[in-house]
Amino acid sequence: MNPVVGIDVAKDESEVQAFLEKGKPYGGNFSIKHNREELDKFIGFLGEIRSLTGSKSVVILESTGHYHTPIIQCLEENEILYILLNPIISRLCLSIS
Repeated sequence: MNPVVGIDVAKDESEVQAFLEKGKPYGGNFSIKHNREELDKFIGFLGEIRSLTGSKSVVILESTGHYHTPIIQCLEENEILYILLNPIISRLCLSIS
């Protein structure tokens, strides 16, 4: 399994949690604001995970109005693979499990 980084997108800042393996969180969760400085730090964090695992991370986040837009732009600029989920679908998946 490639490392996975989940982002809970909110209006001004989002919560991040990485997993190196299924059920094995890497460190604790942390917040990032949607500005260039903090998004650049987030890209550095993804680089740290790649150095540890030898694999690129997949970033998973919800489509949350337009709040996810700066994150998506940053991921695309840095050629980071991401999965953008419809919030209705993610809620449905959570209710099933």
